[in-house]
Amino acid sequence: MNIAVIGTGYVGLVTGTCFAETGNKVTCVDINELKINKLKSGELTIYEPGLEVIFRRNLQHHRLFFTTSLEEGIKDASIIFLALPTPPGADGSADLSFILDVADKLSQIITSYKVIVDKSTVPVGTAEQVAAVLRKRLSADLFDVVSNPEFLREGVAVEDFMRPDRVVIGSDSKKAEDIMNTLYAAFVRQGNPIIHMDIRSAEMTKYAANSYLATRISFMNEIANLCEAVGADVDWVRKGMGSDTRIGKRFLFPGVGYGGSCFPKDVEALYKTAQDHDYPFQILGSVMQVNAQQKKRFAQKVSSYFSELSGKTFAIWGLAFKPNTDDIREAPALEIIQFLLDQGAKVNAYDPEAIANTKALFGDKVNFARDAYDALDNADSLLILTEWNAFRNPDFDRIKSTLKSPVIFDGRNVFDLHQMQALGFHYESIGRPVIKALAGG
Repeated sequence: MNIAVIGTGYVGLVTGTCFAETGNKVTCVDINELKINKLKSGELTIYEPGLEVIFRRNLQHHRLFFTTSLEEGIKDASIIFLALPTPPGADGSADLSFILDVADKLSQIITSYKVIVDKSTVPVGTAEQVAAVLRKRLSADLFDVVSNPEFLREGVAVEDFMRPDRVVIGSDSKKAEDIMNTLYAAFVRQGNPIIHMDIRSAEMTKYAANSYLATRISFMNEIANLCEAVGADVDWVRKGMGSDTRIGKRFLFPGVGYGGSCFPKDVEALYKTAQDHDYPFQILGSVMQVNAQQKKRFAQKVSSYFSELSGKTFAIWGLAFKPNTDDIREAPALEIIQFLLDQGAKVNAYDPEAIANTKALFGDKVNFARDAYDALDNADSLLILTEWNAFRNPDFDRIKSTLKSPVIFDGRNVFDLHQMQALGFHYESIGRPVIKALAGG
């Protein structure tokens, strides 16, 4: 098939590359000329494990193309995916201006039947708005609008796309359904379902899924906080809960809060949708409140230990909102770094992939280290804020000898309590007992 993908952000680039990998001709369109030129020359503009190999392969085999011209991009396409930003507004609602603006431009250049697919995460009713914009200039037989939400996890997005748990397609057109079934047949050969539903239900499905996962995270953070209060260990609680098949093991890990491009935005948008329909979605309100407080609780742990932060230096391992990505959107590390800076502290930061993005935000206010151990130089304490595998088995002797004092605050529960005790660290994590360094340890 000939496919156009409008938008070359995270979702658009992964979507276009993966569709090309199964033999389709894909043209990705973006108004950012610098980004398009980089992509044309074979330079990826995001970090995602496994993407570079198939990206370069499909460029070389002339199945993947990039352009700034919307007309050129959609000319031969039978399917047009809208993978455009939907940033949250001041009230939490999703900003649909990018999507509706492109829909208006498409209405001026479409001359043959196209399936227009909302791939972005959009509120219920968006497909109807897109269709209304298209109908201003196009007859009904020239397009169908479909909702096909993405369920990509950053860090494993290629695997998620190539072998999806499910494909959700919302449509009221049999013709469009058949085209989408043909497109996705190559991705569900192992029997995972293509689920057809009405458009509004498809739009709701993505928000419901992400909001539920965010709820699990906030619930476990509440449990972890209560564990600290009563002297329990959240690791054992998590294992006991996760072995219940009704609950399962995933998304039960406490930490400094969720971040990224999806959970914060999607929870806010679903909460705003509920408000717009006069429904008091109390659980989601609590989810957002707990997530905001979790970052503050972690910062308070550091403040309580040191009493005075001004003049102190802190090593931070991990800047991305999760491992295996360079994405820092809504990353807890950003808020904690800003808190430390506001208190007059200095920050030495390291992340395997997210330094460039973080440097663009903080500039020379933060010292960015060459490697994890370089960040420890002259530091009073180590803070772990992203659970990269590279941090799980470090040289503890080197950490201890480099830090001014053997103090670690672990926001991701990366290290083992018994090991920290044996090594003589003062170690504070989330929902687990505090390990206090022995005198002279």
